[in-house]
Amino acid sequence: IKADVAYSETNVKLAGQSPGMAYGELGPTHHSIEDFAWMRALANMTVIAPADPLETDQAVRAAAGTPGAFFLRISRMGVPQVHADDYSFEIGKASKLRDGQDLTIITNGVLVTRALAAAELLAQQGIQARVLNMATVRPLDIDAVLAAATETGRIVTAEEHTVYGGLGSAIAEVVVTHHPVPMRILGVPGVFAPTGSAEWLLDHFGLNAEGMFKAALELI
Repeated sequence: IKADVAYSETNVKLAGQSPGMAYGELGPTHHSIEDFAWMRALANMTVIAPADPLETDQAVRAAAGTPGAFFLRISRMGVPQVHADDYSFEIGKASKLRDGQDLTIITNGVLVTRALAAAELLAQQGIQARVLNMATVRPLDIDAVLAAATETGRIVTAEEHTVYGGLGSAIAEVVVTHHPVPMRILGVPGVFAPTGSAEWLLDHFGLNAEGMFKAALELI
């Protein structure tokens, strides 16, 4: 991929099927929790993890219609539609699914629905959380990250991926360089994820509404 696709600047679209911990029962050999780190480190590579069927359809079409190397992270886990029917996906742009001024939750893929549920739990405590779907991991929507940092002052990231080198790391690189704020990075904490159902694994690592809720309360 590095030599024949990214370095050669070939017009190749890679579809990472069933990433994250979607093949839960097949265990750590089948978990793909390092792909963000591998792919976003490559020059010339666009990395996208859509959040629902609508965005997946649009992201695939956008990649097909844009010259260059793309990595699309396509989950096999079923999720509801989180975007409005008139949503228009744009490469490199985050979508704000909920506004708030107390903190921001940034995630993508199958965790977006769980982030919205976490925001509902926080609202019950009088805490208004902004929820950003950062579908494009590279190029990152730096403006959206800086707006979250300056306007809400706290950021929680969550990803179905190791905490090293993925979405949280990408967000932190922007934050620490331009506008440092308290952060929590949720993900698989540098271990090989065990065997279990995909849902159990997400719960095991706190990658659910309750986990994001608790991380937000720590920051508040």
